[in-house]
Amino acid sequence: MNWLHHAIAQIEADYQRSADTHLIALPLPGFARHGIDLYLKDESTHPTGSLKHRLARSLFLYSLCNGWLHEGSTVVESSSGSTAVSEAYFARLLGLPFIAVMPKSTSAEKIAQITFYGGRCHLVDSASAVYDEARALATQTGGHYMDQFTYAERATDWRSNNNIAQSMFSQMARERFPVPRWIVVGAGTGGTSATIGRYVRYQRHATQVCVPDPVGSVFGAYYRSGDASLTGPGSRIEGIGRPRVEASFIRTLVDRMIDVADVDSVAAMHILTDLLGRKVGPSTGTNFVGMLALACEMRHKGERGSILSLLCDSGERYLGSYFDPVWALNHIGDSGAAQARLREQLT
Repeated sequence: MNWLHHAIAQIEADYQRSADTHLIALPLPGFARHGIDLYLKDESTHPTGSLKHRLARSLFLYSLCNGWLHEGSTVVESSSGSTAVSEAYFARLLGLPFIAVMPKSTSAEKIAQITFYGGRCHLVDSASAVYDEARALATQTGGHYMDQFTYAERATDWRSNNNIAQSMFSQMARERFPVPRWIVVGAGTGGTSATIGRYVRYQRHATQVCVPDPVGSVFGAYYRSGDASLTGPGSRIEGIGRPRVEASFIRTLVDRMIDVADVDSVAAMHILTDLLGRKVGPSTGTNFVGMLALACEMRHKGERGSILSLLCDSGERYLGSYFDPVWALNHIGDSGAAQARLREQLT
């Protein structure tokens, strides 16, 4: 019990040391003059550099308070990178060994960060292989499989004052349209869309939740059909989209989904990088595609209001992949035409 109390205290102290993330106004005259304001909550400023820092903190507290983690436990997670980086950070904080089971396609920068925090990377051939391999490693080591894809939607208390949704609405309080018309968030586990969807209903806001989903992910087809047995090839946009329906993706908490082509995600990543003067990751590009689609619809209909999304992580994690012209051309395709088309929407 002494170790448990100490572990929880360590995580809570880490939270107390961390300030909230910034809300960035994205001034786009082509929309602002029509009464449409766009915002990004910058989750790249967390200690581990991404939105997943929140999830990892919640998963560790959830596991500790459920009695699943003990002194000396090996922590195992299936992840495409960012969650594993953040979990490696918290495992080191508690003095626990950590193993990340990831696809071989995971960016070298994320692998290096996991190693930096003392974690070990176990690479598998495809995203669909991470689940069974993680469970097997947890059994072999006598450790605990965190299983973000099951527990992400329930590990965070969506009614309390320490979740991302509450932070969003507090930061929007003095804006022209303080209650967003739309909140746009991609889904990897589905935990963030679930937290936001529950919170807006609990607070009785008129806000709707939109999930832009990359091609190859099954979430869009599942949202439309309700068939949880669906599978697919998986996403080429690292961190979002899945080859199977995850337990944490709650379709009834999503008001709309938008299918996004990979070249559009990468094109939007570059456009947003130019607008902000700093690099953003490809999942943020996917979010931006969704924001632009909704903003264009509102402009066409003469609607006014705000659209809020997430800057998920820094583009510095993808210098050797999505930001490398040769890699991007070989793995995603030429995004030049998509950039031109999306830039037209800004005018």
